[in-house]
Amino acid sequence: MRVVGDNVEVGIYSTKQALAIADEQGLDLVEISPKADPPVCKVMDYKKFLYEQKKREKALKAKASKVVIKEIRFGPQTDDHDYEFKKKHAEKFLKEGAKLKAFVFFKGRSIVFKEQGQILLLRLAQDLEEFGKVEQMPKLEGKRMTMFIAPKKTK
Repeated sequence: MRVVGDNVEVGIYSTKQALAIADEQGLDLVEISPKADPPVCKVMDYKKFLYEQKKREKALKAKASKVVIKEIRFGPQTDDHDYEFKKKHAEKFLKEGAKLKAFVFFKGRSIVFKEQGQILLLRLAQDLEEFGKVEQMPKLEGKRMTMFIAPKKTK
């Protein structure tokens, strides 16, 4: 087998010789490429290698951003004061970097006010234009009209 490593002279050795070289240095003999001809083995500290690999994965995982979706619910006849109150919350959510799912919920016969719900959501999108961009325009799904707003990237 071909043996490689930090303090090893690269060459082809028998299995016994390779194990002896690894034992001599107090390290492990790890098979890297079994399909090669001859197979390639590396003399290294395997536990340390696993530890560093876990550490790298953990660092990558920490850098990955988690998408948070916050919801805001309106009725078709939402008052101006309620609208302003919910708009402030939406602003805060977008500033924090969360996606916003705004929806108008139609109860009973209020479904006849579809246009009012759409106008309300479009007004919200216009008011929040400086904080986020519309990802999905208002869309009616059953008794809900939904719209998604994603936060703008901050540099």
